[in-house]
Formats: sequence, C-alpha cells, structure tokens
Amino acid sequence: MKHQDSRSRSVFCRMGRILMFLPLFVLFLAGTDLSAADLPGSKDNPLLKRFAGSEIVGYHAKSFDEYELQTSTFIRYNFETRKRDYAKPPLKPEGRLTRIWYEAAGDTGSLEVYRNYLNELRSNGFVILYDSKKDPAATKWTNYLAPFGSVDLTTNRSKYVFFAAEKNAICVASAKKKRPEGDVYVYLTVIEWGKDDSVYKARRGAYAAVDIIETRPMQQKMVTVSADEMSRSITSTGKVSLYGIYFDTNKADIKPASKPALGEIAKLLKKQPAMKLHVVGHTDNAGGYEFNVSLSKRRADAVVGVLQKEYGIAPGRLTANGVAYLAPVASNAAEAGRAKNRRVELVPR
Repeated sequence: MKHQDSRSRSVFCRMGRILMFLPLFVLFLAGTDLSAADLPGSKDNPLLKRFAGSEIVGYHAKSFDEYELQTSTFIRYNFETRKRDYAKPPLKPEGRLTRIWYEAAGDTGSLEVYRNYLNELRSNGFVILYDSKKDPAATKWTNYLAPFGSVDLTTNRSKYVFFAAEKNAICVASAKKKRPEGDVYVYLTVIEWGKDDSVYKARRGAYAAVDIIETRPMQQKMVTVSADEMSRSITSTGKVSLYGIYFDTNKADIKPASKPALGEIAKLLKKQPAMKLHVVGHTDNAGGYEFNVSLSKRRADAVVGVLQKEYGIAPGRLTANGVAYLAPVASNAAEAGRAKNRRVELVPR
C-alpha cells in the first residue's frame, strides 16, 4: 500500500511539472502563426506588405523583363497576340519583375483585400494609375483572366486558380512610385472563390496577384567579339552579328560602352585592307516599319561615321544599310527575342 502511495505521489509530481510548463507552451503557440505555409523559396517583396493572415501560394522572380501595365479600361482579350487590349496602350516598364500570388482563406472577400492594398500603396508613396472600382466602364471582364492560364511562376495551387475564378468579383489596380534609383510599378489583381474547390486547389476566400516591376536599365553582358572571331564568322557564315554596339532607345547616338566593339571592327579592317563591308542595322518591331527602317539606317550610318572619323577607315570601304525588323533571328513576341533582333551585322561586299 505504501508502495502504491509512493508511486501515486510520483505520478502527481510529474503531472504537476507538466501543468507548470503548459502555460508557457500555450503562450508559444499563441505567438506562432501555425497557418503560415508560404511556398518554399518564396518571400515578400520589401516594397509592399501582404494582407494579414494570407500566405504565398505562387512566386516568380526575374532579374529583367518587360511588362505591360494596364492604365485604362480592359476592352478584350486578343487571342492572336495572347494579350489584353485596353482603351489606351499600356505602359511598358522594364526591370526586375517579382510575381507573388497570395491566398487569404476564410471569410475574406476580394474587395476587402483590394482596399487594404490600395491604402498600403498610397501610404508608401505610390500614385494610383488605374483603379477598376472607380472606372464605370470596367464592366466587361470576359477572358480578362485568360493570361493567368500561362503565367510563368511556381505554385502549390492549380495554375488555373485565377483563370477559373468568378469574374464578377475581379478588382484591378496599377500604381507607380518615383525613386532616384528607378521607378517602381505595381499591378494588382484580386479575385475570390465562394467555396473550396478541389479541382483548382482553391480555398474559399480571396487571392491577390501582386506584380512588382523595379525599373532599371538592362545591364549589358554581351562579350565583345574579337577581330579574329569576326573574320572566322564572316568566312564560315558570310556575316557576323554584333551586340556590343549600344544605342539609347529610339536613338542613333552610339554610347561610350561601344568602344571595345568598334575597336575590334577597326582592327579587322586594318588586318585585311582589301575587305569592304556592308554595315547593316537591325531593330525589333516596336514602333512600326517606317520608323524602324529610318532608325536602323541612322544607326548604321553612325557606326560607319565613327569608324571613319575616329579609326581612320577609308570612306569607300563601308556602306551603311538599314533593314528594320525584316531579318529577325528570334521572335519579337518577348523582350528576350527583341534584344537578339537589335543588332549590327557586318556583311562583305
């Protein structure tokens, strides 16, 4: 009997110690957001907070890209270009692009999330460029969500969770913040699901797609082609494509960073005094044909002029030509392709 009493006292002592630490454990749980389950590898952009209680379910970051930013009423989805058409042409900022999809599950509606984001943007110094809730013409949302079906990002939800959402709860805004180091643009799309849906891995609540574009010039990373490499390319393919000659957008003034490439062209011509070349300017298709024909010719003229004046190349050895975007080497549908199409080629005469 005494043995049982001793064992009972031991059990009660252990229970007492457990009960003593239980409040601390409860406090720990209270201070921990057990619902936070952000997509692995994702993170908030420091320029914009998230809606309270939401988690990241989609994420993509790219160091440089072009973006089409809505600033007017959505008119239609163009199935040929696979882009949205608006009442006014969209802005096209370039820079670092971060895409984040947030899920706010529960009783939250799209309007609540939307209003919170707009208030946060304004408080952080952003100017609202477009607000669909203040646009009386923003009533036709058919196929507006179609681009979400092919958006480039990693998600632990269905990639169609935005594409398949009800269009009557869509809220859209774009905003801009000026900074000395480069302007920032935000494009916000908020939708909601009225109930859980296992097919689309959607939870009842609201989803916010936040795209942040931090503008900055693209860093030129093309390796300068040497005179010997130019000679080998001309011998084997009949031409050489050069990406080390730089111009400002829509201008024909050669930038100082072009000097290494120009020096190698001059070296090639001095090594082969009998060589005569066509200097051919190529552009992407932005701006129309007539404009790009003129621009490509002016850029070729600029290259010829510098080689003659600064490197002593005889005028009769170089002929400037411009062919606009008639000889692309990649698709003009994306910035990566357009960058490849903007080039100068040397072709023997």
